[in-house]
Amino acid sequence: MNVLWLQRTVETEVSVEGVGLHSGQRARMSFQPAPVNTGLIFVVPGPDGDTRIPALVEHAVPAADLVRATRLSRDGVTVHTVEHVLAALYGMGVTNCIIRLEGGEPPVIGCASSLPYVELLDRAGLRDQGLPATYHRITRPVTLTLGEARLEAEPAEELRLSFEIDYDDPAIGKQAATFEIRPAVFRHEIAPARTFALMCDVEDLRRRGLALGGNLQNALVYNDGVLEGGQVARFPDECVRHKLLDLLGDLALLGMPLQGHVRARLSGHAANVEFTRLLAKSERRMPRIYPPREPVHWDIASIMEIMPHRYPFLLVDRITELEPGRRVVGIKNVSINEPFFQGHFPRHPIMPGVLIIEAMAQVGGVLLLSSVEDPRGKLVYFSGIDGARFRQSVLPGDQLRFELELLKLRGSLCKMRGTGWVGDVLVAEAELMSTIVDA
Repeated sequence: MNVLWLQRTVETEVSVEGVGLHSGQRARMSFQPAPVNTGLIFVVPGPDGDTRIPALVEHAVPAADLVRATRLSRDGVTVHTVEHVLAALYGMGVTNCIIRLEGGEPPVIGCASSLPYVELLDRAGLRDQGLPATYHRITRPVTLTLGEARLEAEPAEELRLSFEIDYDDPAIGKQAATFEIRPAVFRHEIAPARTFALMCDVEDLRRRGLALGGNLQNALVYNDGVLEGGQVARFPDECVRHKLLDLLGDLALLGMPLQGHVRARLSGHAANVEFTRLLAKSERRMPRIYPPREPVHWDIASIMEIMPHRYPFLLVDRITELEPGRRVVGIKNVSINEPFFQGHFPRHPIMPGVLIIEAMAQVGGVLLLSSVEDPRGKLVYFSGIDGARFRQSVLPGDQLRFELELLKLRGSLCKMRGTGWVGDVLVAEAELMSTIVDA
């Protein structure tokens, strides 16, 4: 996943029906597009209208009531077993989505993992919304011990999850796994991992009204060292991978992407949710370093998350529009304090044309790098400039507005057409060819 997360939603509404894993009751669920800054919200229809339950840890039921599943509740309405859906959304980078749910529990589709929900998202299509997401950065170690369970988080440059389990059943035994959470990794390595149970626990679960929708076709059942019904594990360590999946779904209740390394040992939903509560109370870091005047703009802190340039060569102050894969609009405020005015020219300060083109290219670089799944360690190099024209001088006190349109993108190579404006006056234009390289 990117160091800088762009907000993302589904392109179109998709729906699915089935039975709930624990309730065994018919259920229907829809993923619906949502505007920027919405978050993930369950919407439950009822006789008195819809109830909206944000997927936030403050709406999770107390840890003592979390048995084999995570539940959210608001105004007397509860949704059950939300972790597999939330893991799918989180793992695929979806930050804004309305999850309309009828039946109280997401339906099981084929198997009790996140893979069917990932495939449902594939049907819907995903759309980057061109605005950085607020995210939570681990800046100092955080630890929780709850019974046998232990969870800890430490700073890291990405989201990384580690998990350890230890079961008496020899077919499970001790398992450990670590993954960096990115969409491709989640899709192939974690999402397919199915929920599991020990045969000796199944009858007790059903007496308590749980696992009523589970069967040998959708879940793994272990019985004294063998899998029931001729089942075959998808991974040698499928159980610990499913525990990672559950943990990711519970961490989604932070309501924002997480940057850090979370380690868990012998943890379940109760400990996961309590750890998420602890994180929610700790320091949060946002891409914006101050409340923006326009909440749909990228400020300088957001730009510096994705661009490697620094003083005195960072020449873009704000991104006001970004349509991923199409166009971008950015601003450079030209001050008399710019270092190049000392020599260009004394008593007659004019912004050099080459730096106008450089600033234009940097705005285009935001567009290009925001389309890369992982921009860490990437640079945008010029490979060509065509048709550069300078129509008017740019002076101290001017605000340069750059508008760039992506004309062609092939692999790491792209071609953009850019224009520079001061107010309504065109001051510069060019066609820029660039390529993405490793730093």
